Amino acid sequence: MLRRAFRSALWVVLCGALAVPVQSQDSGRPDSGSPDSGTSDSNFGFSLPITASGGAMYTRRGQYEDPGSSPVMGGFRIVLSPTVTLGQHWFFYAAEELHFTPYFYYDAYEPDHEWYVQAQQAFVGYQIRREKTSVVFKAGNLASAFGAFPLHYDDADNALLDQPLSYTQYIGLRNDQLPCGVADLLGQNPFQVSNHCGGPSGADDGMTPVNLYGMPAIQAEVSSHRLDARIQVASGSPSGPLSLSHAPQYAQWVAGGGYTIRQGFRVGISGFRGPYLTPDVAAALPLGTSVRSFPASGLGLEAQWARGHWSVSGEWQRFQYDYPGFTQAPSVISTYGEAKRILTPRFYVAGRAGWFKPGGAADASGASTSEFSPSIASYELAGGWWVNRHQLLKASYEWLSIEHLPGTQNNVLGVQFVTTFHAIDQAFH
Repeated sequence: MLRRAFRSALWVVLCGALAVPVQSQDSGRPDSGSPDSGTSDSNFGFSLPITASGGAMYTRRGQYEDPGSSPVMGGFRIVLSPTVTLGQHWFFYAAEELHFTPYFYYDAYEPDHEWYVQAQQAFVGYQIRREKTSVVFKAGNLASAFGAFPLHYDDADNALLDQPLSYTQYIGLRNDQLPCGVADLLGQNPFQVSNHCGGPSGADDGMTPVNLYGMPAIQAEVSSHRLDARIQVASGSPSGPLSLSHAPQYAQWVAGGGYTIRQGFRVGISGFRGPYLTPDVAAALPLGTSVRSFPASGLGLEAQWARGHWSVSGEWQRFQYDYPGFTQAPSVISTYGEAKRILTPRFYVAGRAGWFKPGGAADASGASTSEFSPSIASYELAGGWWVNRHQLLKASYEWLSIEHLPGTQNNVLGVQFVTTFHAIDQAFH
């Protein structure tokens, strides 16, 4: 159970802390989960960076839900990232988001204006550094340790306007309902998934392979010379985070690491495996099984390269979701690559190409399919202009191609203005 897993992980964390000699260290960047650099001259401080951005887009995505909706829409997003430094080692970091839709490109499928307040992260941390080795322990509401993009989920850091498909795209599967077989999978609308062999009735959004928002977890990270590694135990899968109010709880393990081959060139790997179904389906599972008998798993490979005016990155990921009654579990492969070229100190251009391909599935009755949902391809071209060191204006056009759905209704033209500032930056001696 989760409590026993948390105790085991905490024991590993404490042993790791004792194994690394302690000495004073400088503070790191807030986007890496360490205290803000503004308080690095003191052992105690408080910093409040704010990123505020507004955007507008032209797209007919919203006309799927409301044929009379305007193709022009917009929204805004504010992210507050308070950091408290408590001595040489302890710190607190959070990233709280206020989001008015439709702001992101994927918001455009639902043209109604709505408010969201969501926690990207909120945790307490303990960090140790010695020469070229650093160790960080975190506990609280953490972003998933799977994949590379969650570390760059920031409008000022993301050179484009959209996000890679595996972090935004719904799939025709749910973790609180059980499909009866292959026939139940085929023809599902990812925004209106409804299965009939267990769980609450009704239609709802499908799962996203990797959620970009926080979930209750503890994590340990280590970086030494060219190696980096992380391990996380969370209360739910990256594809279906669960709040601590769900009972019973089952631990989900995520691990990853990387190696810097030379300066500017890093390769990495990450993976997860564990229960993802909610307790809502427990009564419908086969006798003698539990949600632990049907795990979700993911494997990801990543690479980043930067030299001069160029930077390139990409990921390949595979996800699998076990269900009762299936001899071949549904799976998804997602991959993307992106590149950025700095033209002048103020101007850059960037592009991303991504593919999202659901795999085959087979059930105990003998029914099978080579693809349980349509494949998707995405191509985005963007440009950005730094008005000054705190303000960025960027625009992009995205071509989104969905198998068996011709036309340009899913394409998006968007513009976004991002500003960052420190509302508070106070050190205490």
